[in-house]
Amino acid sequence: MHGVHVDRVQFPAARKIMDQIIVKLFLYLIIVISAVFHEYAHGFAAYRLGDSTAKNEGRLTLNPLAHLDPIGTVALPLFLLLTSGMFIGWAKPVPYNPHNLRDKKYGDLKVAVVGPLTNLAIAIVLGLILRFFEFFTLYAGQPIFLEFIGLIVYINIFLALFNLIPFPPLDGSKIIMDLFPKFWRYFEQIGFLGIFLAIILSFLFISPIAQFIFKVIVGHSFRF
Repeated sequence: MHGVHVDRVQFPAARKIMDQIIVKLFLYLIIVISAVFHEYAHGFAAYRLGDSTAKNEGRLTLNPLAHLDPIGTVALPLFLLLTSGMFIGWAKPVPYNPHNLRDKKYGDLKVAVVGPLTNLAIAIVLGLILRFFEFFTLYAGQPIFLEFIGLIVYINIFLALFNLIPFPPLDGSKIIMDLFPKFWRYFEQIGFLGIFLAIILSFLFISPIAQFIFKVIVGHSFRF
């Protein structure tokens, strides 16, 4: 009987495929968790402003299960990531009643903007950690866990910018509604088509802007 030590056998093609799958699954987890923090921030802001709708419905939590949409957060994004490398998805929006907000003038604006700001805050905090490691990456190479942190930073920058696009149903549309109500009717007419326009804009403009912000935060020595 002949035996083979599996740990001594290398399968370069198989290992490459497995590495790609692992990275894609990690990307999926980053996006889901970042979206959970985003939605939680909306609910927390509304709660602090006087509306308890999210809390009453069990949505004022960081438990991902409370925010998952079976199609938008599970089926569609996993399928796209594993088959094409693209990602399109969404979490269940956190409900709130604007009539319960103490700030009647800018309450909606505050609830809307806190989601992207949360993603940006995550990116800045973790990005500064990468900047502190800049000296070591110059001389000792870049540990893989720093690359994973870099992915978290970039994705949160991207999510913040994407949600600030002023097309419904993204947060940017609510910001426009409060700050520039006269222009809101033009954006409102776009309707659900806005999400498809936002996706197109994200590929054309947001990626280079996100890369620029990434370099500003973490420094130019960091490489993916």
